[in-house]
Amino acid sequence: MNELVLANRAADWRRLKMLVLDSVSSPITKRVYNLGFDEFFEWFGREPRPGFTKATVSAWRVALEARGLGSISINVRITAVRKLEVEAADNGLLAPELAAGFTRIKGVKSKGVRVGNWLSVRQAQTLLNAPDVSTKKGLRDRAMLAVLLGCGLRRSEVAALTLKHIQQRDSRWCIVDLVGKHGRVRTIPMPTWVKVAIDAWTQAAGVGEGNVLRPVNRADQPQGERMSEKVVWQLLQRYAAAAGVPGIAPHDLRRYAEFRTMPNRYEGYSFGVELVANAINQDSA
Repeated sequence: MNELVLANRAADWRRLKMLVLDSVSSPITKRVYNLGFDEFFEWFGREPRPGFTKATVSAWRVALEARGLGSISINVRITAVRKLEVEAADNGLLAPELAAGFTRIKGVKSKGVRVGNWLSVRQAQTLLNAPDVSTKKGLRDRAMLAVLLGCGLRRSEVAALTLKHIQQRDSRWCIVDLVGKHGRVRTIPMPTWVKVAIDAWTQAAGVGEGNVLRPVNRADQPQGERMSEKVVWQLLQRYAAAAGVPGIAPHDLRRYAEFRTMPNRYEGYSFGVELVANAINQDSA
């Protein structure tokens, strides 16, 4: 069967898309692949093309490069389309001789090292001080920023964090048995100042079990069971702009947490928590 090659059938695209997404366990990977598929399908349908072939995917890569995307972003999209080819071949929608050509599609080489965005200690303190802690919403948002800065969680992990995860091990606070990307389970040390920020929020909001971060309504009262990871992203963007560090993403705060906990790996940098924790210590004094 070569129907997928001969015609752009929307039903075939949707079927293949679901087959690939169902084979992926990580919700983060599902989201990235889904966005990549939608971009590819939209590009494929703009003008007549020879079909779903190696030449078409190579042209897709050229189009991505013309958009100025980074090598990692392009390679993730190419990987998603390769998985689309595998499912098409396995389900008789793509001829084997055409499918073989996809294995020879090369990704984009990474040149140099992407350093990303980095926060200094003073910038981290400014970001942590940005929420208005006279409100419950501000206390919640400061707790969210503290977890991102101090524990280096992904935004999906921040949204899924529960009070049950926060436990003491050898007299130290930790996030225990947190399920992250690809179902990996790990334990993360939690600085005392992060625990203080969480306690300030949960005590004010009356949160005693379940998810740590909850939606807050216009009356400044907790409402709902958990806050979505999309809201985590949006709040961080707002506070980052207010703190004078626009464009900061949750992954950038993961870099800060790594520097803070492993300073000896990086020569020329001196990171600590004193300045960041100072804001919380003043509130709790």
